[in-house]
Amino acid sequence: MKFAVLDFETTGGQPADEIIQVGLVIIEDERITERYSSYVKPTVPIPPFITSLTGITEEQVQDAPGIETVIMEMQHLLKGSILVGHNVSFDLGFLQRALETCGYFPFNGMVLDTIDLLRMLFPNLTSLQLSNACQALGIPHERPHQADSDAEVTAELWLRCIQKFEELPLLTVQRLAALFQDETTDLAWFMTEQGKRKEMTVTLDPDHYKYFRQFALNVEDWGEEELERSEEQVKEHLAVEFEPFYERIKSSLATKFEVFEERKAQDQMIQEVTSSFEEDRHLMIEAGTGTGKSLGYLVPALYYGIQNEKKVLVSTHTINLQEQLKQRDLPLLHEIFPVPFRAALLKGRSHYLCLRKFEQKVTYAEYENRREDLITAAQMIVWLTETGSGDEEELHFGPRGGEFWRTVASDTDSCLNRSCPWFKKCYYHRARNEAQTADVVITNHSMLFTDIKAENRLLPAYKHLVIDEAHHFEEVASKHLGLDVQYLSILNTISWLFKDSKMGQLPMLRAKISRSDDLFQETAARWCETIDSFYPKLMEIKEQWEELASLFYDVLAANSDGQAGEAGQLVYRVKDEALPSQWGTLVAMEESLFDSLSSVLRQLDKLLADVKEVQEVVDAQSLVTDLGGTVKELYRHRDALRFFMKRSDPDYVYWMEAGTYYKMKSLQLVSVPVSVSRMLQEHFFEAKDSVIMTSATLSVDKKFDYTADQFGLNGEKAKEKLRTVLLPSPFNYRKQALVCVPRDFPGVKGPGGEGLFLEKLVQSLADVARTTQGRMLVLFTSYRMLKQVHAELRERLLPEGIQVLGQGIDSGNRSKLTKLFQTGGPSVLLGTSSFWEGVDIPGEALTCLAIVRLPFQPPTHPVVEAKCDQIKKNNQNPFMKLSVPQAVIRFKQGFGRLVRTAQDKGIVILYDTRVIDTQYGKYFLYSLPGPKIESMTSAQMAPRIKEWMEGEPV
Repeated sequence: MKFAVLDFETTGGQPADEIIQVGLVIIEDERITERYSSYVKPTVPIPPFITSLTGITEEQVQDAPGIETVIMEMQHLLKGSILVGHNVSFDLGFLQRALETCGYFPFNGMVLDTIDLLRMLFPNLTSLQLSNACQALGIPHERPHQADSDAEVTAELWLRCIQKFEELPLLTVQRLAALFQDETTDLAWFMTEQGKRKEMTVTLDPDHYKYFRQFALNVEDWGEEELERSEEQVKEHLAVEFEPFYERIKSSLATKFEVFEERKAQDQMIQEVTSSFEEDRHLMIEAGTGTGKSLGYLVPALYYGIQNEKKVLVSTHTINLQEQLKQRDLPLLHEIFPVPFRAALLKGRSHYLCLRKFEQKVTYAEYENRREDLITAAQMIVWLTETGSGDEEELHFGPRGGEFWRTVASDTDSCLNRSCPWFKKCYYHRARNEAQTADVVITNHSMLFTDIKAENRLLPAYKHLVIDEAHHFEEVASKHLGLDVQYLSILNTISWLFKDSKMGQLPMLRAKISRSDDLFQETAARWCETIDSFYPKLMEIKEQWEELASLFYDVLAANSDGQAGEAGQLVYRVKDEALPSQWGTLVAMEESLFDSLSSVLRQLDKLLADVKEVQEVVDAQSLVTDLGGTVKELYRHRDALRFFMKRSDPDYVYWMEAGTYYKMKSLQLVSVPVSVSRMLQEHFFEAKDSVIMTSATLSVDKKFDYTADQFGLNGEKAKEKLRTVLLPSPFNYRKQALVCVPRDFPGVKGPGGEGLFLEKLVQSLADVARTTQGRMLVLFTSYRMLKQVHAELRERLLPEGIQVLGQGIDSGNRSKLTKLFQTGGPSVLLGTSSFWEGVDIPGEALTCLAIVRLPFQPPTHPVVEAKCDQIKKNNQNPFMKLSVPQAVIRFKQGFGRLVRTAQDKGIVILYDTRVIDTQYGKYFLYSLPGPKIESMTSAQMAPRIKEWMEGEPV
């Protein structure tokens, strides 16, 4: 086979734009045989942004041949070739237009995309962008966005994909080919060819693959594993005072790392956590960036847990931190810890693949968007040869991957447990078994509260808990102990039951029943008739829900002031004393829907009970279990909707929300407890011997009163058992960070209003961005304001080669935007909500952080409003008791984006002069870790920033 790997650089991405450079690489017999490249002289000027991106200038194309000459020279190379490209539709479009312009027939050969192959064959790739994919696979790419270089590395990627086919076990390649056997696409032909090629190549598959039910896997059966740790080892190394033990740990670290510096804050944290475990006390400890807090609690957890045969749980808010502990901190501890130990990672059940469901989906080809779903299925078949955990975090899906995953994820309701043929291979049960036998279990806040809802049946028993990222704990508790109803969730659940006459669990059950033994003919006919009767009823329920959701959205749009939500969200709190005029209609419609759903669910329960008695005869055990799970899911939706409509619990707050872009499709009806402090006290601080709470942002004004209050730790008895510690920062913020406050900056509510504020803001940001050459993160509290600034700032900076990236504009994906910011040349990144924390951009990529407004939560947000109401009832000031502390903690998180290592140096600009103009402003500045703070005029700011940047390095 002959492959022509093509890449174009163009004046833009529109059909009217022109080619300015061509790169073409020919592959035959799995090696590069020929190359062709040329600049192309366009008939229009090259835009500055394209020159900035590609490095191609007007001078370079001035004497280049025209497109007619280049196409003529390429013709013989393309003849008889299969066209390959990275995002090939872009290059193919330009090729076809160029061929037509030059009087040639269009290219009619096969077309393949490296992106499709990379997605399938390298399921762990975090990015399919060309440079990132090359970096991940070890392919040098020195001149990105140059056609000859891009074509060369794309050819290398293609050869790497061919090599991966050769490395995969025969059964996997056969499975991949079988996936596409009914397709007529170019990709399907190629996959079939690879299957034939593999079958003709006689090779022995590596021994580490395990084969089960026609899949190649990377896991043995799970079971009890012996840990090579003797009592003598524990006595020798751990039956000593903590001080000598810790000195050995530090000695091992010093041996391992050439440059090892003791951190006083980390030493103190380790001592504090150890004492708290040993004395059965709770500890609230603030540890800033650079402290090394992960080891600060893991070392004591292992020492105390193994010595006393007590299991310690560590809970994080984000999956990212869980993965960091798994991939960085625990492997290090395995190397330096004096005795062997077990650590397990346990996430929520939906994070794990259900092999039974996946087998069923592939066998019955239950695909909604065939092309996307086939690629995702292929990706997962390859992934099964690599994964030992079955954790979705290892996978990086395409556009519809999340929808696909939801249909094959593990869940309680559809689990066959020991009756499942896959039970001993099951990833979720493997993870639970590992957690049962582990010394330390890493989980997350969501899982802790799911376990409480499940009456402690999910997590192993524990009395010692570390809560990392503890500033999120109360918020996660509120969310998980509440209820919500989503527009799409109900529709999706109905679709799982019945999508059309062939798709869905009910049509599949009907097909199985209709093929059953003659003995059941009469019963089967009756059951099939019952199933048929469900279709119109389910369609009617779907229509009822759509009408009800549509009215909910109308009520929401008419009553929301648009101020309570972020990123274009509409939010409206439902209060008994001020119900909307359409509420009576909503109640009547919900009652009708409730009755319809209840009737169908009762009939489904009856059908399932009948079929269960003969499920093995009709080979429907898996299907009946899945159907039962879907029925339970519909019951939950029905009951959550009823709870929302009745609003009978006065300790809950109720609201509806939706995005202005997706409108009704993003509708949510939410019911959450106003306060969870009593529940946290009952299930954690009274039930556990020792709870360690840590984060970089727990204190306000150097005190822990606010956080202790949120956790229910403000009573006298609770205070007796609680110790609070504020660790000093290991960084020299006085030298590393300059905080600028432009004292003459207008306020949003000042004489000129928001218009003047935005005008001055854009002007100032542009001036600073020119000084810092991009490298700037701008944090907003309002998505609407972000959009306004984005448009005007881009207009000013783009001609100067500085790109402006906006959250929700250039991409909604935080990781993708951060990557673009770090690798895309001089850039300014505008972010809201999620960018205030969890974004790690160390080094020179980020020099300046601008905070537009202090991050107060909208006072009209339902939860904030309800909490304020409670505070007022206690004759306290909700602004000082709730709003200011919340904003200070958020502000500290935002500030923490700038300095991530001891070598970082940068500037923070506070455009909100309330930090110097108001009494409460001092709480924000006083909560910072000692940076240099200067007040100046707006005109003085850019020169001062330039001076600071050119000053002494850290």
